[in-house]
Amino acid sequence: MARSPYSGKPQRAFWRGGVAGVGALELVDLYRPRFPLTPETRVFTAGSCFAQHVGAAMTRAGLSVIDAEPALRGMPPETARRFGYGTYSARTGNIYTVRQFRQLVEEMLGLFTPALPAWEKDGRYWDALRPGVEPEGLTSPAQVAEMRAQHLVALGRALEGADLLVFTLGLTEGWEHRETGTVYPTAPGTIAGDHDADIFVFRNYGVAEILEDFTALEEMLAELNPGLRWLLTVSPVPLAATASGDHVLTATMRSKAVLRVVCDMACDSSDRIDYFPSYELVMSPAHAGGAFGPDLRSVRPEVVEGVMALFLASHGLAPAPEGVAEDVGDMSDDALCEEALLDAFRP
Repeated sequence: MARSPYSGKPQRAFWRGGVAGVGALELVDLYRPRFPLTPETRVFTAGSCFAQHVGAAMTRAGLSVIDAEPALRGMPPETARRFGYGTYSARTGNIYTVRQFRQLVEEMLGLFTPALPAWEKDGRYWDALRPGVEPEGLTSPAQVAEMRAQHLVALGRALEGADLLVFTLGLTEGWEHRETGTVYPTAPGTIAGDHDADIFVFRNYGVAEILEDFTALEEMLAELNPGLRWLLTVSPVPLAATASGDHVLTATMRSKAVLRVVCDMACDSSDRIDYFPSYELVMSPAHAGGAFGPDLRSVRPEVVEGVMALFLASHGLAPAPEGVAEDVGDMSDDALCEEALLDAFRP
């Protein structure tokens, strides 16, 4: 056979034998960590709905996942999850876009003041920047402001003490306050508030915008915590709905492609940033029974378990204990996911 630049390449370089013929969750040579992860590594988790499963699996495996805002003693686990405790390392709620995370850190550092921070519904008030953590709302805008101030203090302490920030990028679509650019995790009117096209505008961020937001975010946190490293992932969960005007399938593909490119560019920019291909593992065509549940959005629990087992094994750590599949649960039932509420507006 003639000599070719592909001669001598390892098996991982070829689709046949690298993917075809190998179990979807048996791709042991898929991920090569840039830096070690040990049980002593202090991990901060944040991001979109799928990140909840990542953080939970790390906790079950005995990693030092930070919990800066723990639930009150004696609170039942189901209630704690419903109110956003223990979901992420701080009670941030879901952070769907990089711009949302950037503005949160800017607010924490006193560099940004969000517009319309409290949204009302039926005489109750929600923190517009994390509406999912108070499912019943609060009594007044003042109470919203007080609890948010406490949250920002806890967030700052957690980020300052973290060794590794695990961030799952979820969406490119978002809603902004026209005048100030304040970005919200949900569209007004989904949980609370009312949509007014004169006040709020839909945005679908592109690669350049997201990379600019991430660079600013990374630089701010490096100043706060010079030793902080990043592990990026992309959520495999499709959009529940789109406001882009495109079909939801093409809108989903566009969103995930943009986020995946941003991760690659961010990793190329710094050896302190790593990427774990959980998105690729879930989307692999090698899953015999498919990776998603009947709704084609919820990642099957055994797939989540397998993805995290592969991640841990790549770091020489023991996989999650037996029975984790039952604990992980279905994305729509167990994970706090405001975006899934958009399905209620389906015709």
